[in-house]
Amino acid sequence: MGKFSTRSSIAIAFLILIWSISWSIYKIALPYTPPILFAGMRALIGGVLLAIFLIPTWKKIKWRENWIRYCLSALLNAILFYGFQTIGLMYLPGGLFSVLVYFQPVLIGLFAWVWLGEQMSRLKIIGLIVGFLGILTISTDGLTGEVSITGVIIALLTAITWALGTIYVKKESKQVDSLWMIALQFTIGGAILTSIGAGVEGFSNIIWSREYLFGLGFGATFGIPIAFVLYFTLINSGDASSVASFTFLVPLIAVLVGTVFMNEPFSITLFAGLILIILSIGFVNYSGESSNKQVNTMERTKEIG
Repeated sequence: MGKFSTRSSIAIAFLILIWSISWSIYKIALPYTPPILFAGMRALIGGVLLAIFLIPTWKKIKWRENWIRYCLSALLNAILFYGFQTIGLMYLPGGLFSVLVYFQPVLIGLFAWVWLGEQMSRLKIIGLIVGFLGILTISTDGLTGEVSITGVIIALLTAITWALGTIYVKKESKQVDSLWMIALQFTIGGAILTSIGAGVEGFSNIIWSREYLFGLGFGATFGIPIAFVLYFTLINSGDASSVASFTFLVPLIAVLVGTVFMNEPFSITLFAGLILIILSIGFVNYSGESSNKQVNTMERTKEIG
């Protein structure tokens, strides 16, 4: 991280740490709470806390103009993403689940090519193929019952909804304030998830234990408002490429945390799939960074000419 400012480097490291440990923390909390209700409550509380912090800038909301954007973002980034994520953790170890979800940067490369017109380089295509092989490698354990195929499918759905949500927010970034987008998408999405959970699962099924309260508190503070504010602050300061290139560390750290502290299984096929997915994400991010440098060089050349 030497080429980045000290402040940006610390922010990137802190963001990666939050995302890495969150999987195991949520996994610990899940036995004490219905999954949909847990996802909804931490999203709702996190969104409300961020909205309270942003109240002095409430005029930036422009609800009448942007309400449909907030609702679509809430559907992708809160209702579907956190709903799939929380349910999926019931089927897979936290570390393995994070590996599959962090196939998301590869999917973003594909979706950005289709909907945003970004370049699809040869290295990016190789990355997509390597990532798909990694998914297949990890899924082979499901044939022997060691890994839940249902969990793998839910994890991939989580990655897809997160990628679509990210592309959508990026596409609409010029129309809405990014911080209010975060606050409102989680407030709206969290309220809907909580309502669904209350009706289907019931608050009476929550066991108000230390594990549950810690998981809820972590998600409602670090996991949602702090992590996403860090993420968008880095993007707005011009460090988006650094965030993309370092996210491959998240599943690696998550698997390490799950193995060391939660005694989660670590098979040879899981290790092989992990390596392939990390290589895949690295290829896609590297090609994206190279493309950005090439575009910037061309723009500077035009300006000089």
